[in-house]
Amino acid sequence: MEIIVGILAVLAGIIGILGSVLPALPGPPLSWVGMLLLYFWGGTNSHGDEMSLTILLVMLGVTILVSVLDYVIPSYLTRVTGGSKAAEWGTFIGMIFGIFVMPPWGMIIFSVLGAFLAEILFANKNGSEALKSALGSFLGFIVGTGLKLVACGVMMYYIIVYL
Repeated sequence: MEIIVGILAVLAGIIGILGSVLPALPGPPLSWVGMLLLYFWGGTNSHGDEMSLTILLVMLGVTILVSVLDYVIPSYLTRVTGGSKAAEWGTFIGMIFGIFVMPPWGMIIFSVLGAFLAEILFANKNGSEALKSALGSFLGFIVGTGLKLVACGVMMYYIIVYL
């Protein structure tokens, strides 16, 4: 049984890393499930120490934080680069729309397009100002993806250590 749990934990960690890039998969939560499996089925490190509840709960906090920030950061960076509230909403709506229309690339394309169109249509900005806001949206997507990758990488490290 321990071998099956170990294999499932590693698979959850790998799929979690893939899910950090592919929007159809919830990356950090899947990686955390891999850690959870090892916690409940007695994963130990090379010294025979079991995974602590503290590590598991800290990684749960990281998972929740990164998952929330993944939706907040693109809107925030859109605003920081001069985007209006309309561009923030355009980014968010475009990102959600893109998940369903054309995953995984739709999330990027439609968040940028949403911010650009919202700036032109609702904020009455010219093309260059709208493009600056849209690029802020893209930067936000990249930062969010990077945070998820780092979190999943750390969790994969713990999965390997406690196999």
